[in-house]
Amino acid sequence: MEKIRKKIFEMVKNEYEGIEKKKFIPGKTRVPVSGRTYDYTDINSLIDSALDFWLTTGRFNASFEEKLSKIIKVKNVTTCNSGSSANLLAFSSLTSHLLKNSSLKPGDEVITLATSFPTTVNPILQHNCTPVFIDIDIPTYNIDCEKIEGAISKKTRAISIAHTLGNPCNLDKVLAITKKYNLFFIEDCCDALGSQYDGKHVGSFGDIGTLSFYPAHHITMGEGGAVFTNRKLLNKAIRSIRDWGRDCWCETGCDNTCGVRFNWKAGDLPHGYDHKYIYSHLGYNLKITDMQASVGLAQIKHLNKFIKSRKANFSKIYNNLKDLEEFIILPQATDKSDPSWFGFPISLRKNKHFTRKDLLEFLMMIK
Repeated sequence: MEKIRKKIFEMVKNEYEGIEKKKFIPGKTRVPVSGRTYDYTDINSLIDSALDFWLTTGRFNASFEEKLSKIIKVKNVTTCNSGSSANLLAFSSLTSHLLKNSSLKPGDEVITLATSFPTTVNPILQHNCTPVFIDIDIPTYNIDCEKIEGAISKKTRAISIAHTLGNPCNLDKVLAITKKYNLFFIEDCCDALGSQYDGKHVGSFGDIGTLSFYPAHHITMGEGGAVFTNRKLLNKAIRSIRDWGRDCWCETGCDNTCGVRFNWKAGDLPHGYDHKYIYSHLGYNLKITDMQASVGLAQIKHLNKFIKSRKANFSKIYNNLKDLEEFIILPQATDKSDPSWFGFPISLRKNKHFTRKDLLEFLMMIK
């Protein structure tokens, strides 16, 4: 089998390198806003996992989680099937019975930003908590930290915010507030893989961080996401809720790693009830396949190159629009941050020459 793999890998490499690249013609060739970027190494990694024919999470997923944890410098990484699911897992874990009196309850208030993707907010509503929206600051497009304390009440229990389009929020101010009021902090980093604040990766500051691996994001595995935390108890809750809510922590394909699978006493269940089939959370099945993980494992090797390209693209757009600041507000990186930009937001100043609709129609016409 090993010889066959090597032969297939070589054939894919030769075929990929032999494909004639389409010539870019300025003013004519369409420049996509986003999309997958890959080479033969990504294809071969996918083929490698397909030849294993292990159809759920396996060795590629374990390697991906380990590599991602080293990059972000967090202790625990759990993959899932999307960034939206990652946000759901992150918030659900804060409602876990494992946290006892500290867990979030229905009616608790959660501070979040008014301009974000809906699945940053949806889990708050799904758990019958109340989102408290704070407006953004322009030109960073992040939550206006000066308004957070004024929105805190006796019911406030957490802050859940995204680093908008890869631009880190002011983490010094947010962390000071979470510490002062003893609040949980979820960092939605779905748009911000590789972004840093004060020399540390975003997602490593709060209680939990999340990522998305949809094709438009920094790396992709088609569909996919990840949740990460340095807190052992939260990690246990995250992995349980991802895997149907089961109490057992054995990886797929493994049994009785605790050595006492048939010697547990859980609640009112009979003594010795099979621990593998005890479910202690309201859970889901949000795992990825090993084939998805194999693509992510190959993609993560390109991450530094991808980040470098994103920064170069951002600088190019910024410099070319600099002369138009009479009409538009250009984005600005947060102090102490080093963004891995996901997009280039523009706000239009009031002027007599063109409207927002005019600008949108112009951009659509020349795309």
